[in-house]
Amino acid sequence: MTDPPSSQASSDQTADLWALKPWWCQPWSILLTGLCISLASWWFFHFLWLTIAVSLAVLLWWLLFLVLAPSAYRLAAEQDQLDRNIP
Repeated sequence: MTDPPSSQASSDQTADLWALKPWWCQPWSILLTGLCISLASWWFFHFLWLTIAVSLAVLLWWLLFLVLAPSAYRLAAEQDQLDRNIP
């Protein structure tokens, strides 16, 4: 007979957004895609202003998907866990 998972383990698993995402939506793939897009902009067009604009858009994309979304998901999961523990 197996022991039930501890609440800490299930909380950590629930709070991990990346465990729910497919391989093509993992941090490494988001970073690699953004880097390739920025480099391709320079390689194809050779316009510094265009590459800077594309790179800024990629940085905003990274901020949204690699920093803000996981943080918001973690906070929501923690709040949900607290709500479940309140009698």
